[in-house]
Amino acid sequence: MIKSFSYIKRVIFVSLILLSSGEQMLGQDKKTVLQYDKDKIEEEIKFNERLLDETKKTKEITLNQLIILKKQISNREDLINNLNDQIATTDEQINLNNEILKDLQYDLENLKKEYAKMIYYAYKNKNTYDRLMFIFSAEDFNQAFRRFKYFQQYTSYRKIQVGLILKTEEEINKTLMELDSNKNEKLVLLSTLEKERDELNQSRSQQNNVYQSLTKKEKDLLSTIKEKERAAKKLQDEIEKIIAEEIRLASSKSGTTKTTSFALTPAELLLSEKFESNQGGLPWPLERGIISSTFGEHDHPVLKSVKIKNNGIDILTDENAKVRAIFAGTVTRVMSIPNYNYVIMIRHGEYLSVYSNLDEVYVNKGDIVDTKQEIGKLHTNIKELKTELHFELWKGKTLLNPASWLAKDSEG
Repeated sequence: MIKSFSYIKRVIFVSLILLSSGEQMLGQDKKTVLQYDKDKIEEEIKFNERLLDETKKTKEITLNQLIILKKQISNREDLINNLNDQIATTDEQINLNNEILKDLQYDLENLKKEYAKMIYYAYKNKNTYDRLMFIFSAEDFNQAFRRFKYFQQYTSYRKIQVGLILKTEEEINKTLMELDSNKNEKLVLLSTLEKERDELNQSRSQQNNVYQSLTKKEKDLLSTIKEKERAAKKLQDEIEKIIAEEIRLASSKSGTTKTTSFALTPAELLLSEKFESNQGGLPWPLERGIISSTFGEHDHPVLKSVKIKNNGIDILTDENAKVRAIFAGTVTRVMSIPNYNYVIMIRHGEYLSVYSNLDEVYVNKGDIVDTKQEIGKLHTNIKELKTELHFELWKGKTLLNPASWLAKDSEG
């Protein structure tokens, strides 16, 4: 009966070790995800720093700097939150390992006590009778066999007990090493967290200085806003005219009288459906970038009393960046618009993507392009050292918010 109970204890002990290992694996998985997110945020911070360094070469305070700093602050806040999550996860691991260590040490003590009792019992009874005589004095063969098996099982059980002691000691040493690793990891994370908090404060201070300087340039800012509005109106008028012409031509080919939407061929309908099925996962028109101006009407970053309207999104990126098609389609137009330089329109069935502010164009009207195919090189504003793409998305004559169609980050 005692032996059976001890066996059950051993099974429970092994099960607890397996359970704690499972919890540790879950903790490791969470840490892996957090580390992956941390690496991505740090890459974005480095990218922002590079863009910021470029703008500083002008020796002038620009709106571009304010936008990049705002993004940088957001990234640093995300990084600090990530570090706090990593520290919390490490604390959970430390607490778990402390609990495991406590249980293992308790089990080891009990195992050693139990083994000591077994040795003591064996020593006290070693001369009480001769084992062979005990076996041979059995009344029949079955009883002798049972006595023989008893001695075998007893010896085997002592070996198992020794094995459990060694295994427990091994688990204790392993847990102690993991604890040391967790504690060192936490120290590194705390040091990094402190550094990032300092960097965040510096970025906020820098943002405030840039903001204060820009508020003194209200006249220049208003002039820039009006100039951009005129250019945007010119671009919109041109796009709407081209779309209307494309719809008319499609209707003429199909023999319909549609004037508000495209008359699609079976191939164009299939392309539209494929495009639509990729909503939220379309690749960015640039390999890397940050959104500097969102879709729709919103407050000016500095002049809060001024509303600005954007028919698409603007994306800041590196100098000499290549522009790429977000999906397979046919080049509808390549044109030049004041303040937007070269503009490329690509049709994807009933959808159209518009890429503005290019210096060089690699495609012609009528060309068929593939997803992520390079279609041109982006223009860099020499005065502000700003490389920015204006990107729009249309469905027939309806403007769409590109941000809800593109992947969440530029690696999509």
